[in-house]
Amino acid sequence: MDLDTIVPTIMAFIKEHRAWAGPVVLVLAFCESLAFVSLVLPFWGMLVAIGTIVSATGGADFWYVLTCAAIGAALGDWFSYWLGYHYHEQISRMWPFTKYPNLLPQGHAFFEKWGAGAIWLGRFTGPLRASVPIIAGAVQMPKVSFQIANWGSAFLWAFVLMQFGDVLGKIWQAIHQHVAAH
Repeated sequence: MDLDTIVPTIMAFIKEHRAWAGPVVLVLAFCESLAFVSLVLPFWGMLVAIGTIVSATGGADFWYVLTCAAIGAALGDWFSYWLGYHYHEQISRMWPFTKYPNLLPQGHAFFEKWGAGAIWLGRFTGPLRASVPIIAGAVQMPKVSFQIANWGSAFLWAFVLMQFGDVLGKIWQAIHQHVAAH
C-alpha cells in the first residue's frame, strides 16, 4: 500500500466514521512528529484535510480533535527527544547524520543560539520538525525546558493546522450553500 492509496483510505474512513477523527489525528500527528518520518511521509496535509472534514461535516468536536493532534505531536517529539537523549552517541552513526555529518554540530549551535525557542521554530518548519527533537536530545537539552517548549508548541501547531482546516471547511460550506441556492 503506497501513499496514494493510504491518504484517500484514511480520508474516506474519517468521513464515514467521524467519531474516530480524534484517535486517527493523534496517530497521524505522532507519526508526523517522529524523527525523520515526516521527511518520508508528510502527514500534516492529511491533518489539515481532516480539520476541513470535521468543520464541513460536523460529527466530531473541533477542540477534541485539536487536543488529540497536540497530544500526538507532543508525544512524537517526546519520543524523538528521548531517542536522541539516550542514544546520542549512536545517533551520529545513523542516517541522515552519516550522510550529513554537520547536522549535529549545526543542531547544537542552533540550540546555543535559540535555546528552547529552537523547539518552537522547529515545530513550524517542515524539515526541522522531524529532526529538531532528536537533535535536542542528542545535544542534551535540559528535559524540563524541552517539555515546556514541546507541549506549548504542540498545542499552537495543532491549533494552526486544525484552524486552517476549519476555515477551509467553512469556505467549502459557504460555496456549497451558495451553489445549492442558485
